[in-house]
Amino acid sequence: MRRDPQAVFAARMHPGARWLPFDQLKPLIDDDRLGWIRRSDLADEALEIFLGLDDGMPRFAAAMSAEGLDGEARDVRAAAMTLSPADAAIAAHGRSLVDWHQRHGFCANCGAMTALAKAGYARSCGGCGAEHFPRTDPVVIMLALDGDRCLLGRQPQFPKGFMSALAGFVEPGESIDEAVRRELHEEAGIRIGRVAHVASQPWPFPSSLMIGAFAEAETTEIRLDDDELEEARWFTKDEIHAVFAGNGPVNAPPPMAIAWTLLRTWADN
Repeated sequence: MRRDPQAVFAARMHPGARWLPFDQLKPLIDDDRLGWIRRSDLADEALEIFLGLDDGMPRFAAAMSAEGLDGEARDVRAAAMTLSPADAAIAAHGRSLVDWHQRHGFCANCGAMTALAKAGYARSCGGCGAEHFPRTDPVVIMLALDGDRCLLGRQPQFPKGFMSALAGFVEPGESIDEAVRRELHEEAGIRIGRVAHVASQPWPFPSSLMIGAFAEAETTEIRLDDDELEEARWFTKDEIHAVFAGNGPVNAPPPMAIAWTLLRTWADN
């Protein structure tokens, strides 16, 4: 359908079609649900992106003001704490696409203006004919493990008392395993042997894919990169269980974060 302008036009005119407004990249939330609106409420200048079909009903994202609409524009991270998993995924998907379009108004090849294409999943250049597509940035997030201990760290901008798994972007030409080993050595001075993939999570800020892993530590002496981490330390499973119970030495990541999944998976096994 994305490649068929007539099909997208028909979807847009469908009586069951609905739009999710994104105001400054914040989706409209109404009573802890996505605030879908009708075509009659759509702003004339709204950027529209066809998201897909929900039980046959067309769904779109729209970059526009939420003023005067029922509900409130809410940060995706805050909204995801109360949205259903399906709604949180739609909000993440829409936010990433809207953000990408707003950042790519000009061709990286020739500098000419680009236009929305393929119902929002590409932009085409009127100058050189190049097509541009949304990209996803891979990020590794990992727990270094030493028997009954795991490594957590805190960046300077983290809230007081909060610690999490270490993370970093995968570099060009680098495998996931290599990125895990490099990041842990650069940030904490830890040498890593085996790496095991655990889970992944889209993180639309703006367009990351978090790849969660366990990493077997071959050394345990911590040497911090002060530009990246303010603190790092080893925690036992008992300490992590206490963290989840709310009486541990630090605060845990929220359940929506893949760092929570990594910690819970390790601590419960």
